[in-house]
Amino acid sequence: MVDNMAMPYVVGIDIGGQTTKMGVVDTRGQVLAQTVIRTDTYDDENLFVAEVAEALDKIIRESSSEGKIRGIGVGAPNGNYYTGTIENAVNLKWGGNKTINFAELLSKKTGGLKVVLTNDANAAAVGEMTYGVARGMKNFIMITLGTGVGSGIVINGEVVYGHDGFAGELGHTCAVRNNGRLCNCGKTGCLETYCSAIGVARTAREWLSLTDEPSILRSLDNISSKDIYEAAKEGDRIAVKIFEFTGMMLGRSFADFVAFSAPEAIVLFGGLARAKEFLYEPILNSMNANLLPLWRNKIKIMFSQLKESDAAILGASALAWEL
Repeated sequence: MVDNMAMPYVVGIDIGGQTTKMGVVDTRGQVLAQTVIRTDTYDDENLFVAEVAEALDKIIRESSSEGKIRGIGVGAPNGNYYTGTIENAVNLKWGGNKTINFAELLSKKTGGLKVVLTNDANAAAVGEMTYGVARGMKNFIMITLGTGVGSGIVINGEVVYGHDGFAGELGHTCAVRNNGRLCNCGKTGCLETYCSAIGVARTAREWLSLTDEPSILRSLDNISSKDIYEAAKEGDRIAVKIFEFTGMMLGRSFADFVAFSAPEAIVLFGGLARAKEFLYEPILNSMNANLLPLWRNKIKIMFSQLKESDAAILGASALAWEL
């Protein structure tokens, strides 16, 4: 086993559909150096891995941790903890309908550093449990609201991986049974198609086409979830109603998730979670309205207080201390 004192640093990498964040972390959980690269400009995984390795080399030198890296932890969509592969990651341009031996590829590109990989939401859950609002909790669910809707389920203090490494795809549970939106996964009605950043923007476009109600959003060509949030802060009624609808959809699904694992809390993380002042009440009210009485008003809705980049980086890096 590697001497932890001689190797006092690890690397955490969070791969998202649009960007990839990475950082060098010490034993106290401090991110010493970090950087961000685009994920969505690559069609080939080998080119992407080469870019990741180059960016890592830079931050390792910036943090003066050359030769002192214990290992690399990676959080990625459809990342398999057991095999180190990324499988059928439809939200990654280079992921597609294939299996990528990502841990092996990255290890080769970084001079043989050991790499451990898991689902990006699982990594965020570990980070939140270790450093964030879920510190000390043994049972909670992490929901990441970004390009997609990810989830990490913690039961009795351990992340649930299932028999094949893919447990916890709550974003692909069916939120709308009839005439639901088509999801990138091939199914229809997935929660992700309504409550991801992309789903929220789609709701805006659909609603604007159905009404003549005035809205700041009408002047925008490519509406993003950030635009909707900014409009809501300005008091735009359609923008506020979009978040109310999104919160209702989330809360309804959260009630189903509670019935499965009876968590102490559901923790929200990711870009869309910044709109918490517009999401919290709709989520809580909708969840409680759909819960069995024995859980009603017992489950907390919490928002990550870690910097958006740090939670997933820290969570992914925590995996590397096991190497």
